Amino acid sequence: MRVIVLRKRHIAKTVTYRLLSSSAGFIAVWIGTGSIKAGTLFSVAELVFKPVLYYVHERLWYNHIGFGLRKTDDASDEVR
Repeated sequence: MRVIVLRKRHIAKTVTYRLLSSSAGFIAVWIGTGSIKAGTLFSVAELVFKPVLYYVHERLWYNHIGFGLRKTDDASDEVR
């Protein structure tokens, strides 16, 4: 069986990762500063900038970096 990875999978991974990461960043800044406002500003800035950066990084790896990939015609090969 051959699996085709669609771009919407990369987008979904980007969104879920950003929600998790921004939440962790908010909590860290809030605890570090004691300011909910500072935590919120940090999280909003991350939500705007980092999804684009992550998506570009993911696509570069997918399209141009062959590290960890092996070409095969055998559909029974395992992922290692």
